[in-house]
Amino acid sequence: MRIFKFGGASVKDADGVRNLAKVLDQVGHHNTLLVVSAMGKTTNAMEAVVNAYFENGQSLPSALQDVINYHDDILNGLFENASHPIYDRVKSLFDEVHGFLAWNKSPKYNFVYDQVVGYGELISTTIISEYLNESGVSNTWLDVRNLIKTDNSYRDTTVNWEKTQQNVQTKVDRKKFNITQGFLGSDDNNFTTTLGREGSDYTAAILAYCLNADSVTIWKDVPGVLNADPRYFKETQLLNKISYREAIELAFYGASVIHPKTLQPLQQKEIPLNVKSFLNPKDPGTIVGKGIGIDPKVPCFIVKKNQVLMKLSSLDFSFIVEDSISELFKMLHDHKMKVDLIQNSAISFSVCVDNRFGRLEELLALLKGRFKVVHHEGVSLYTIRHFTNEAIESLLNGHDVLLEQRGKETLQLVVK
Repeated sequence: MRIFKFGGASVKDADGVRNLAKVLDQVGHHNTLLVVSAMGKTTNAMEAVVNAYFENGQSLPSALQDVINYHDDILNGLFENASHPIYDRVKSLFDEVHGFLAWNKSPKYNFVYDQVVGYGELISTTIISEYLNESGVSNTWLDVRNLIKTDNSYRDTTVNWEKTQQNVQTKVDRKKFNITQGFLGSDDNNFTTTLGREGSDYTAAILAYCLNADSVTIWKDVPGVLNADPRYFKETQLLNKISYREAIELAFYGASVIHPKTLQPLQQKEIPLNVKSFLNPKDPGTIVGKGIGIDPKVPCFIVKKNQVLMKLSSLDFSFIVEDSISELFKMLHDHKMKVDLIQNSAISFSVCVDNRFGRLEELLALLKGRFKVVHHEGVSLYTIRHFTNEAIESLLNGHDVLLEQRGKETLQLVVK
């Protein structure tokens, strides 16, 4: 069995959906489970709906109407008959969003976020499933929330593997071509949960693990895994083969092509991961698998923008030792800071973090009660795997380096 995952960029409009059908026609869809993300930038648009709900109720109707209009344009481009049942099915999903926002009493942002934003995937897969059926590609639509069970840490949940395995084994008919959503799960109370931004790749890996799939293919708008993000680097090279270990390293440091959590379940069962282009589906792309190493072995550049660098030093010049570091990491954890780089000396501790939940000010207030704190917002963290002097020079040009950390294979630079 194969797992295919298509991201939002691949189905951002009617032409994208038609192209998805063409890809399936070219590469086949038997014994396949299709995982699809929300269309285009729908997740961002649904986040705007949630923000309007909490911050400016007057703008809520227009924020939601923008999402409705966007999907109506796609529907109009795919279905000529304006009375087609798909219009009512999509409308009923938007009605559910309206209903939830009307009766919800929870003041918890993360809970509301998951209940609302997840409709992007439900609507996307509903439209695509119907279009494929109309095009002669018979498929079964599955609600992934009935398959993947998680805890209730909304927006960044942990998978309950035992329950998920049982659900997948009993509810997925391997003989059918199935389509389901990425990014989503549900907790024990059947409230929707999300696996973190870009979590659809992780969904594909979870389902592959539970189904003992032969392979996972992530379909992208790039030829495969490149040695650098073409949005930020002018010259890039395709990596033909990567080992699980190397891919995990790249994902850990922030390579955007592969979600960090995706690789562990695949590695455990040695399920190969293919990253291929939905524009040129017959091209070989990149394969991630066991013991392959990296081919070609070239420097790999990764950048994380909009990071925060904090340098903490003791107020009385005492050593920063285990108990202080333990307390620091607890604070970082409690404020949901993703730690991307640490460096410490006897009396100072530097940490580069991703302020993804916007709780920096709270954290700084606590830290300043214990430490002298100097912080820089809006910095970039560059990582070079398999660095060379030439690769380093290409990054240093014009940048003010605030922190450098160098190992045998990896160089990291925090720059302004």
